[in-house]
Amino acid sequence: MQNNLEKIFKELENQFDVNEPNVGHFSRFEAKLNKGTKPNILLKLWPFIAIAASVILIFGVWLGASFSKQGMELAKVSSEMGETQNYFVATIEKELEIIEKERNPSTEQIINDGLQQLNKLEIQYQVLTLELKESTEDKRIIYAMIENFQQRIEVLQSLLTQIEDVKQLKIQNNEKFS
Repeated sequence: MQNNLEKIFKELENQFDVNEPNVGHFSRFEAKLNKGTKPNILLKLWPFIAIAASVILIFGVWLGASFSKQGMELAKVSSEMGETQNYFVATIEKELEIIEKERNPSTEQIINDGLQQLNKLEIQYQVLTLELKESTEDKRIIYAMIENFQQRIEVLQSLLTQIEDVKQLKIQNNEKFS
């Protein structure tokens, strides 16, 4: 290997640049090096820029979530409206529990139809919550929301009446109700 290196150097012997660089070359080179070692102002500010961008991003996500498609419930209007909403929700849940206990093959279709009507009313209620969020002062929206709750309870009570009618019909026909 050493013979190879000696051979290469002998072949390139007169081709090396052995001249001295121009006067001031080293000082210019050193100035360029020193200029490159000064930290850039953006590099100094980079941590602060990153923190500010993170804060803005978090604030944007929070703001976006605040203005999302969620509506405003009655409970947020006033404490009385909150009590009203709680009463209706509790009544509806109680009626639904009673209805689910009555589910059997002979009442299945009636219950499913009633629950479909209930789902339509729930969708209407969600639209009303969005409208209430936009204008909290409009009493018509509040009345419409209360009426929606009342309609749901009426649907459930009607459903319970129909279930009782089916039971009575089965008893009259001396059929076993299952």
